[in-house]
Amino acid sequence: MSDYQHLLPAYRSHAALGDAERIAWIRADRWLETAQARAALARLEDLLSYPARDRMPCLLLYGDTGMGKTKIIRKFLRDHPPCFDRGTGISSMPVVAMQMPAEPLERDVYGELLSALGAPGPMTDSTYRLKEVCRSLLRSMSVRMLIIDEIHAMLAGSFRQQRIFLNVIRFLANDLKVPLICAGTDLARQALLTDPQLAERFEAFHLDRWADNSQLSQLLSSLAGILPLRRSSELGTAAARRRVLDLTQGVTNRVFRLIETVAVEAICNGSECITADSFANDELVLPLVSMTRHMEKRLQRRASR
Repeated sequence: MSDYQHLLPAYRSHAALGDAERIAWIRADRWLETAQARAALARLEDLLSYPARDRMPCLLLYGDTGMGKTKIIRKFLRDHPPCFDRGTGISSMPVVAMQMPAEPLERDVYGELLSALGAPGPMTDSTYRLKEVCRSLLRSMSVRMLIIDEIHAMLAGSFRQQRIFLNVIRFLANDLKVPLICAGTDLARQALLTDPQLAERFEAFHLDRWADNSQLSQLLSSLAGILPLRRSSELGTAAARRRVLDLTQGVTNRVFRLIETVAVEAICNGSECITADSFANDELVLPLVSMTRHMEKRLQRRASR
């Protein structure tokens, strides 16, 4: 049996598993840290330690869909989980992350916040009552940071609803004296800029798409070192990088989905490795955007013959 020296030591045993087990491992959800994700997490850590003051710093984490904003938030939440004190019977929650409601309605915002706190309240209560319950719980649970994901969804509301929503999050940041983190697409940046006073508090952290450089080469080489394939892959080559970028346009989630797809195919067809040619297989079942790009390239090749 091979000792699979092309893999990192911690992952060599996975290559000895059966095909079904290896495919399940490849498809499992896991955290893979990139340089941008590491920098974003470091900034969040810095804000979490910020002392209370009248105007707390805020952060907008934004980028194209699929760039990993929600993954970063979930990793940060895992690093700072809630804690229950059996002696006092009180739960503390250093970081609270809520999803932006489908419409920027004030009572829906408080409803989502209560759900994030693990205390969904009766929505028959008045908006004022929901607000007071949220304020009380946020203080009693020692919340030190509030995160709102998918904040660009506020644009689904009317102009008046958007103004009310922005006033709500400004009120929460002022009242609680905690950093406010908003995450979303570039539309989120445009939405916040409509309120100059609120935008003044925000710094922006943009998640850039991958480019044909050493960072992408390092990412692909790292993936080659953990994927449980029994032969050495050629993911770090310039040709592989170009193929990956061509099919994914440098979007993080597309990159990982594409590598997952070709890795599973390498197990199924017995090649047990990924090369630049792995991405040219017409039989690949690709994510929709990658598949469209793949078919365009295939038609171009046929037309040039």
